[in-house]
Amino acid sequence: MNIRSYTFEEFVERVRAFHGFAAPGVVIGGFMVDLAYQHLPEEGQFNAICETPKCLPDAVQLLTTCTVGNGWLTVVNIGRYAMTLYEKSKGEGTRVSLDALKIEAWPEIKSWFFKLKPKGEQDYQRLMEEIRDAGSMICTIQRVRVAPRFLEKKRRTGFAICPRCKESYPIADGDLCLGCQGEEPYLVLEMRDDPAKSS
Repeated sequence: MNIRSYTFEEFVERVRAFHGFAAPGVVIGGFMVDLAYQHLPEEGQFNAICETPKCLPDAVQLLTTCTVGNGWLTVVNIGRYAMTLYEKSKGEGTRVSLDALKIEAWPEIKSWFFKLKPKGEQDYQRLMEEIRDAGSMICTIQRVRVAPRFLEKKRRTGFAICPRCKESYPIADGDLCLGCQGEEPYLVLEMRDDPAKSS
């Protein structure tokens, strides 16, 4: 059973190298991406949406040209283990989700997915065997059209220097950068000069 152009074992190794370990969620995500491609035209350019930030975006980035960095992968955290590949201009595509009812037949997958046992008590080897054997049989597929907001082209409108922090930011964000508008994800403890300049 292949995941795109990889054998199961080859894909597990790619996951290990990219993700840091062979995470079950990324491996299942590989089957999900593969299934989505089976229901898309062979030609075309596709964007992706992941409905969770956990593991699944890594499978998309490993198996498609869609990454967070190039803007073709959007993560919308609505807590569902699902992803969509869709045609860039029209928005029509394929949504694949992990089916909670279908995993009933796979006890280790069910235990992992619903966190029925602590991680240390899970049988990782058995879990990976079940993932390999189940493949995409534990998924549900839907034909979808994404919401119009995902089809809008995000263009850069130019940059300015924030009058408060003196860093550059997109002009479209307003008179101050988003950090200075209260969106900063940290509290500065200490400012340090570049060590290369002081030597």
